[in-house]
Amino acid sequence: MDRQSRVFAAILPAAAGREFAGNEREQGLEERVVNYRQSAGNRVVREVQVTGTAEVCCPADRVSVRVSVGNNKESVNEVTNSISRRIEYILQAVRQHGVSDQDTSVRRFLHREADQYHMDAEVVVTFSDFEKMERVCRVLLEKLDKSVCVGTPQFYHSVESLSLMRRRACVSAVENAQQKACEVGQLLGQTLGPPLLVREEETRERRNEDDEDGGRCQDAARLPHLPRIPTITASSQVSVSFGLRDKSRKKL
Repeated sequence: MDRQSRVFAAILPAAAGREFAGNEREQGLEERVVNYRQSAGNRVVREVQVTGTAEVCCPADRVSVRVSVGNNKESVNEVTNSISRRIEYILQAVRQHGVSDQDTSVRRFLHREADQYHMDAEVVVTFSDFEKMERVCRVLLEKLDKSVCVGTPQFYHSVESLSLMRRRACVSAVENAQQKACEVGQLLGQTLGPPLLVREEETRERRNEDDEDGGRCQDAARLPHLPRIPTITASSQVSVSFGLRDKSRKKL
């Protein structure tokens, strides 16, 4: 039957002293768990267990803009034609800037007010290029003026960008754990072997809309209409076990 024992050791260089111990406590290097397993062939398998953490920040990669138009006419045909002409101009301007029809949607609502018919319509356009969004908004405001209302851009994260951010955080945490284990092995006079176990212990995400820029730009208060691009930070903590090889052992 296999037996396992654990040795808890503080890894402290002789010349370091108390100050080094305090710093390493913050870095998570003060204690390491080294396992010695007796395999079926009576070969001792040594391993080191470490944790790794990482954070990845991701700004919004999509923005949607709502463009609204409305008009009153005495007949349904007149108000429909008036609104349709403006909607077609909006869609044409969007297409000229390389936005596909799949990234646009149109809604219309017709109702009667006293002796006139009123139609409200809106075009919602999604951009992945923020500069292109700014150019389209400028063209619509210049050409259609007061007959169109361009809403405030709404920034958000696509599913793909969020998934990539989470993967990058996990991979970076594993890389940090590997680097940490390698340094621990060097202190112990061992070389790092293959990973034996990788476990993601914790993942967190937080939005950074409120504290973006951290008050660094004092002029931001003078630009209340400047849209703020939100960011999301993903953090990951992993636990990884690596095998250890004795440096003094000769390679076969």
